[in-house]
Amino acid sequence: MTDARSLVVKPWVKRYPVDGGPATLVFPHAGGAALAYRSLGTALAKAGSDAYVMQYPQRGDRLSHPAPASVGDLARDLFDAGDWAALGPVRLFGHCMGAVVAFEFARVAEREGVEIDALWVSASEAPSTVAAAPDLPMAQNEIIAEMVDLGGTDPRLLDDDDFVELLLMAVRADYSAFNRYACDADATIAADIHTLGGDRDHRVSEDMLRRWETHTTGAFTLSMFDGGHFFVNDHTAEVAELVNDV
Repeated sequence: MTDARSLVVKPWVKRYPVDGGPATLVFPHAGGAALAYRSLGTALAKAGSDAYVMQYPQRGDRLSHPAPASVGDLARDLFDAGDWAALGPVRLFGHCMGAVVAFEFARVAEREGVEIDALWVSASEAPSTVAAAPDLPMAQNEIIAEMVDLGGTDPRLLDDDDFVELLLMAVRADYSAFNRYACDADATIAADIHTLGGDRDHRVSEDMLRRWETHTTGAFTLSMFDGGHFFVNDHTAEVAELVNDV
């Protein structure tokens, strides 16, 4: 296993290294920046994972990078950001849209001979169900309403015009790619899939999480936590320990 300090990755990949620990790659939700997952990255490192949080284009230090045309293109872009094979078996963690991006990352990785140990799915619909769902909104007022409904964004920030402008850029880039996404029902990865959800999440139900089982030829588990769509923010240490223990 490669020493985390010697692994070459793109500078926009945020690292929380633990030398000798298993690698966990984190994929943010739609519109989410890597900085929003600093607490999870830190918790994963504390639990023993060598954590890497991905940064998508059109935000943070990738503000000038063009928006991906598709989720597949985004997954490939993130795969090309580092020599992940050097880390040994890799774990993936994705929240909401990030779980679908992580799934497509796993498909690329497995085709390229990179071993994916497990995919952790947090608050996400299954890939094969995305195309049948209503398109995500692109108008400003609808996006803001979506952010309020989902939670996870400090409402005070939505009164800041500069913040809203940057948020809209990131969200539209992700939503546009996600609205074009389609996945066959029989598309699978060899990696185990472990799903996590909030018992009060009004957007992603336990039944929706269970549909991920069809996308793995390995093991499948489901764990529910107290909370809503962003339950992870209230259970960061517990989630990190769970990811590191399995």
